[in-house]
Amino acid sequence: MTGTSETSSVDGGARAPRRSRLRRLMRWIPLIAPVLLWAVPCWVLLHAGQHWPLPVALGGTVVFLLGLVVMPLAMARGHGRRQQDGAAIIGDSLLGAGWVLFTWSVLLGVLLRLALRVTGVGDGQDRARIVTWVVLGVAAVLLAWGYAEARRVPRVRRVDVTLPRLGAGLDGTRVVLITDTHYGPLDRARWSARVCAKVNTLDADLVCHTGDIADGTAERRRAQATPLGTVRAARARVYVTGNHEYYSEAQGWVDLMGELGWEPLRNRHLLLERGGDTLVVAGVDDVTAESSGLPGHRAHLAGALDGADPDLPVLLLAHQPAFVDRAAARGVDLQLSGHTHGGQIWPFHHLVRIDQPVVAGLSRHGARTLLYTSRGTGFWGPPFRVFAPSEITLLVLRSPRQPLAQP
Repeated sequence: MTGTSETSSVDGGARAPRRSRLRRLMRWIPLIAPVLLWAVPCWVLLHAGQHWPLPVALGGTVVFLLGLVVMPLAMARGHGRRQQDGAAIIGDSLLGAGWVLFTWSVLLGVLLRLALRVTGVGDGQDRARIVTWVVLGVAAVLLAWGYAEARRVPRVRRVDVTLPRLGAGLDGTRVVLITDTHYGPLDRARWSARVCAKVNTLDADLVCHTGDIADGTAERRRAQATPLGTVRAARARVYVTGNHEYYSEAQGWVDLMGELGWEPLRNRHLLLERGGDTLVVAGVDDVTAESSGLPGHRAHLAGALDGADPDLPVLLLAHQPAFVDRAAARGVDLQLSGHTHGGQIWPFHHLVRIDQPVVAGLSRHGARTLLYTSRGTGFWGPPFRVFAPSEITLLVLRSPRQPLAQP
């Protein structure tokens, strides 16, 4: 026992400096990332062997320097204390454009240049200029397409989910999931109304919103959120908070959703009965709730399931997929989540995977628990979706037990 204790102590001492160095490095990321975001495409497009005329090289460099300066300033004014929507739109749009240019400058700056060299196309300057025009063309197409994808009404994605404990009477229960609407600086009141109208065509027994309704207070985004009051469900409309509610007066959003006729499931549950069988529908606050300092706000699964029959199947609403570890430990049958946006702008999903166990779709965790992660109904920040389409999800719950035949 003594040897094990000493080894653990030594290992812990060795890991501590590494963790400390990692924390110090993480502090520099907010400063380093914007520089890389604009410096890399500037170099690839203007200074990597193109030999542009001086006015072109100088003018292009100034454009990238303006992006580097304006983007963080606009985002600070838009999302900081001042909450200036115009500045937020400019900063968010520059962030999205910078990310797309950075991504394709890196990929095509290496791969296309190599392919052109292998195939013997032109000299070094010709190849460099071809890369520039192709990167600019690809970026322009992706940004235009991505903007249209972000602004359109999401397509409906149907998923049949078999839950072994689901009673036969609940077979065919239709659950509609919307999430991450992120009403914000761009006025999307008309879009919101069209989304709600589409939800109403799905004949839902249960409609769920798993958080991140908006960026801003309920008072400020009320006009965009009001159409949620028109959503129809045969049994219930339920809602849980996301992390973005805790950036902007979460209790105000809980109160507004209640006013609009939704059931805020704040660490509690309700029962959905159909065909003589019962489903427990539970919800928890987002995992960031406790650090918000709001009294009574925290993610408390035991409280959400308190009083529920342990033999009944459980459908849990939790904003972040990472909550699934706790859900699996409690034997939850199905967790519905959002938060990831499917990465929103490719290839950002690789970074999302560092923080979350799943980016999108249906996955199994433990012996019983299924998790469905939506790519989200709206978008956050940059008004673009690239290779990560938004969705309204229709989950049809299936029971392995056959209903009794009618006499």
